[in-house]
Amino acid sequence: MKILVVFYSSYGHIYKLAQAVCNGINEVKGANAVLKKAPETLSADILKKTGSFEFQQSIENIPDAEIADLEEADAIIFGTPTRFGNMCAQMKAFLDSTGELWGKQTLAGKVGSVFTSSATQHGGQESTILSFQIVLQHHGMVIAGLPYMFKGQSGVDKIRGGSPYGASTIAGGDGKRMPGKSELEGAKYQGKYVALLSGSLSKDRNKILKELNK
Repeated sequence: MKILVVFYSSYGHIYKLAQAVCNGINEVKGANAVLKKAPETLSADILKKTGSFEFQQSIENIPDAEIADLEEADAIIFGTPTRFGNMCAQMKAFLDSTGELWGKQTLAGKVGSVFTSSATQHGGQESTILSFQIVLQHHGMVIAGLPYMFKGQSGVDKIRGGSPYGASTIAGGDGKRMPGKSELEGAKYQGKYVALLSGSLSKDRNKILKELNK
């Protein structure tokens, strides 16, 4: 069972969450996490001005996601930084190229999930995930979040990301804060949750879709 994790990360926060998501997936027997990047849309000059060029170079060995990867996956988990309360342009451009899959409803019945980051605690994490989920619903995907069964998102003793919509982290105004222990645990939990759901659903997915199209 292939669980695709597609992420875009400017400075490493989403990448670290993506790695934790993959760890959770790989804990499930028969599940295999496949990590790929949303293709870059900015020039090297722009990336250097934003200070993200060096990090992008450090993950250049991770392949770019292609439309075929979505089609082949049993479930897909997306990771995107928050940009003004919405997904980043790179992820949006990639999703905008999936019209052919939408036309055939290729992703219908597959589990879809989202995680994110923002600079501040109230920087639009929830709106980013919720608006991202709209795209997944147009594809007919089954939405999975981060259930409150994961207790790590309920504490108020320290800064922490995470919501019932999905795992998240808070980078801080200067971007120096990396995901904490509870945030990484939340991402891992989400990966495992999606893998378990997908393992159960994928067995009957074709049967369900066939029944719907009678």
